[in-house]
Amino acid sequence: MGLQCGIVGLPNVGKSTLFNALTSAGALAANYPFATKDPNLGVITVPDERLDKLAEIVNPQRVVPTTVDILDIAGLIKGASKGEGLGNQFLANIREVDAIIHVLRAFDNDNIVHVDGSVDPVRDKEVVDVELILKDIETMEKRIDRLRKQIKSGDKEILKELEFAEKLKIILEEGKTARTMITDDESATFIKQFQILTGKPVMYVCNVDEASIHTGNKYTEQLKTVIQKENAEMVLISAGIEAEITELPADEREAFFKDMGLTEPGTYKISRSAYKLLNLITYFTAGEKEVRAWTVVKGSKAPQAAGVIHTDFEKGFIRAEVIHYPDFIHYKTEAACKAVGKMSTEGKEYIVQDGDVMHFLFNV
Repeated sequence: MGLQCGIVGLPNVGKSTLFNALTSAGALAANYPFATKDPNLGVITVPDERLDKLAEIVNPQRVVPTTVDILDIAGLIKGASKGEGLGNQFLANIREVDAIIHVLRAFDNDNIVHVDGSVDPVRDKEVVDVELILKDIETMEKRIDRLRKQIKSGDKEILKELEFAEKLKIILEEGKTARTMITDDESATFIKQFQILTGKPVMYVCNVDEASIHTGNKYTEQLKTVIQKENAEMVLISAGIEAEITELPADEREAFFKDMGLTEPGTYKISRSAYKLLNLITYFTAGEKEVRAWTVVKGSKAPQAAGVIHTDFEKGFIRAEVIHYPDFIHYKTEAACKAVGKMSTEGKEYIVQDGDVMHFLFNV
């Protein structure tokens, strides 16, 4: 698939601790700015109870969940847009990802220095936003210059693009992100074409202390108010708890959650939200050898879904046999679903639904 989430934040907000917990990547980074000079690429598993239920019924030799790639991007500091610190690298890494997980510190702890001397997630968010907005303004200035040169051809499409580009530049100069300009498919397409950093979908992860994990605190309340206009999700997590969970043997983890009043690790919430943020859905294949979750972009047609398994499946696609997940759970076998007419045969135009159990026929 190749879709990636980038995990960003100021130094010392718990970003690397969280990245390591998400990818269970062992040793935690030291407590200093520029902790992660090279962006680390990790893979996070997306937990899905539907997969477990299918596996219970089919009893396959193996079960394979779906995953999302996550990039740990170097800690940002003020002045990144001018190349300060690892600014250029940071911005180049953000350009490569499809969505952003922005980690913000929302806990007091005198032992962990805050790069700006005090805890204020709203200010921290703005520091990152400002650097991205400044870079976006620069990108738009170049784009507008190029479009103005092309306008002489009288092409209506170029004129439309230029109008949008000029509006977007004004919004950015007012200190607003490009996300606030996405109102329909056309605006979303333009912003994607322009490679605008503040147009990427974002999720805010507030790193809180143990006491605030369920209800949040004054810091998370302040942030909630600020992000309302962005249509972005906010997730509360305690990186400290998550780090402890990854250190525990698997059989002790459940008791640990219960003691904390949690139903599952916070990293599960993040991986599911990241999946949603990337506009992904899951379909399943279920056989004796394996029950597996596969990832497609929402709105994909059956041949594209087949291509995720193997390019030959897409090239030689004939048809797909589809059972909706609730039907499979109810009737328990492919044969039983077929007998009661709950298995449909779909052609090239079929749009895959989240949870479809699929079997592809192809010739090569």
